[in-house]
Amino acid sequence: MKYSPILLFVYNRLSLTRKTIEALQKNFLANCTDLYIFSDGPRKNDIEKVVQVRTYLQTIKGFKRIKVYESKINKGLAASIVEGVTKIIAIEGQVIVLEDDLLTSPDFLTFMNQALDFYKEEYKVFSVSGFTMPIQGLESKNIYFTQRASSWGWATWKDRWNVIDWEVRDYENFKNSPKQRRAFNKMGSDLSNMLKKQMQGEINSWAIRWCYHQFKHGLYSVYPTTSKIQNIGLSDLNATHTNEKFNRFKTILQTNKSDSFIFSNNIVLDTKVIKQFVKPYSLLIRIKYKLLNKIFSGFSLNLVFFIIAQIR
Repeated sequence: MKYSPILLFVYNRLSLTRKTIEALQKNFLANCTDLYIFSDGPRKNDIEKVVQVRTYLQTIKGFKRIKVYESKINKGLAASIVEGVTKIIAIEGQVIVLEDDLLTSPDFLTFMNQALDFYKEEYKVFSVSGFTMPIQGLESKNIYFTQRASSWGWATWKDRWNVIDWEVRDYENFKNSPKQRRAFNKMGSDLSNMLKKQMQGEINSWAIRWCYHQFKHGLYSVYPTTSKIQNIGLSDLNATHTNEKFNRFKTILQTNKSDSFIFSNNIVLDTKVIKQFVKPYSLLIRIKYKLLNKIFSGFSLNLVFFIIAQIR
């Protein structure tokens, strides 16, 4: 098996970057895996923090080969990922991608590499996810399928990545089609609105354009039944896009150590699974967590839990 390289995108969060690296170093396949690190250039107020991260990057060991790319300018996460993945996937053919706030289980690289190998010639499979929400009823299986990719610890192949239209040139047709918008939202009620914000310049997301391409072509993502990724950055004060005390994507990182996984060529959606999968993206759940985080934004978590306990 060819071991896929890891692409890690970092910015100014030294503590989280260190935890991400330390978890990766504990992976079974770390010492036979190449690690490419992309360090985005600093914004004006972040120079010192970026320097601290870059100094730490020079001390990393435990991988087959380490290559650090230091950008002189601040590209932002979306441009960094699109450019970085495009650069390395052209050479390697397939990549495993992480950001600087993701803890991995020790068998994360094992799962990702085996999935990449198994589905390499199965062109209906668009990507592999290392993250999953807890899903009931899958105890006897290793994987399930959705039609929404995850951006938290993922992998793909060159022939899938290189055909994505990052400009979304057919957006006007999509925007004027209620049927298409409803269909897109079957994998989460937030999708069409996120794409609208992207096209209006309100957000800068590579992931929503990635998900739109998947929807447009009817492609699938394979997920593990137990999560091999835990996001530790959602409540971080330096988080670029979110800072939440209450996390609707809370999951439990797998601790069992597996060296072999069972995959399936029966690529279909399980309606019971999808119902659970889309729940965190539902309008009511999004409103609930938005209100909770807004109401308790100035409180410590211990105080929040105390208040909730008193109400009960």
